[in-house]
Amino acid sequence: MLTTASFLKSKLAPSTNGECNICKRTSCLIHNFSEILFNPDVPQSNTVLKCRKGQQFIIEGAPVNGLFFIKSGTVKVFRTGINGREQIVRFARACEIVGHRGFGTQEYYSIGAIALQDAELHYFSKEFLQEVLMNNPDFTYAMMLFYANELNRSENKVKSISQMTVRERVVDTILYINRKFGEVNGFLNLPLSRKEYADYAGTSEEQVIRVFSALKKEGLIGASGKKIGINNIDLLRKEISEHNFFLDS
Repeated sequence: MLTTASFLKSKLAPSTNGECNICKRTSCLIHNFSEILFNPDVPQSNTVLKCRKGQQFIIEGAPVNGLFFIKSGTVKVFRTGINGREQIVRFARACEIVGHRGFGTQEYYSIGAIALQDAELHYFSKEFLQEVLMNNPDFTYAMMLFYANELNRSENKVKSISQMTVRERVVDTILYINRKFGEVNGFLNLPLSRKEYADYAGTSEEQVIRVFSALKKEGLIGASGKKIGINNIDLLRKEISEHNFFLDS
């Protein structure tokens, strides 16, 4: 059986350890405890892994061996649904943690993760993190708050999505990508296929194409190949305002 650990060893190129200087946000768990997590006296504390576009670095169903902090790039987090269909859980960017939902509670990863762009990832082993948690109560408390916030966001999202129509779910996805990644030259800064929109919105590719066609006819969005641009963000927000579109970012 191929494990995530053996996959990492054979497929991802390690780089040198380094301090977290990606951001200085007070809300960033990794940055706030960088002196502990990037301890130069503990060389095994973390490894920076280089992952090429399209590479999978977490295998769904593989034993949990640690978690990842994105140094650069964008990744897709997904899980396999009924009949093997992929369901995209979220898209993650620099300064976000991936693989944490299995850490400490499960023996196997319940999700998979693939790089959508060339990415660099700080990898923290399960053994190292467990030692840090046991010996640093401030970090343990901050980790607890991080998980509580993640759970709250996840529950709110499930509640909102369950009450949305297909069109509203597609609009919600467009706004989510806009909030998280912004725009470049008038288009969302994360080109996705229609299937990827469908896998995140929980609908079919055909439904996404139909909704996109309707939104373009109404002048709300524009499109060029995989690129999607928002022409009237206020009207899009108004369509799903009662569902609190801003909950997920």
